[in-house]
Amino acid sequence: MKKYITCVIIAFFATVAVSIAAPPDKDAMMEKEKAAWQAFKDKKPDDFKKVVSAKFLGVYTEGMSDMQKELADMQKWDMKSFAISDYKVTSAGPDICLTTYKVAVEGTYDGKDQSGTYNAGSLWKKQKGQWQAIFHTNVKEEKPSAGQ
Repeated sequence: MKKYITCVIIAFFATVAVSIAAPPDKDAMMEKEKAAWQAFKDKKPDDFKKVVSAKFLGVYTEGMSDMQKELADMQKWDMKSFAISDYKVTSAGPDICLTTYKVAVEGTYDGKDQSGTYNAGSLWKKQKGQWQAIFHTNVKEEKPSAGQ
């Protein structure tokens, strides 16, 4: 009986360890990503802050960004639509994951057309039981020139 109880306890702790170390669910992470994009598109800073860390940093072709700049840029965007595809999640431990994807955007920034497909990536960290984006970058895809 003692041996049986020991095996049950070991199995219990092994199950707990595996569940803690399990990689984040791809669909759940994609929903978080979409929620950040939707809040940005809808210009809802409070919703954006629910899925994006206050210590957020971004790197874009036009420069670096933090939460304050991101919220200011949110007001300059007139995003009509976005569509995420080719979504991939790579776990970097129990509380960190990297996502990469393409996002097709239709809209303007400061009155200039920014429509196109962007290669994007986000770094997510689990903080107080909730996943939050701590880093994001995206670069607009360029079509190869005719000679390439």
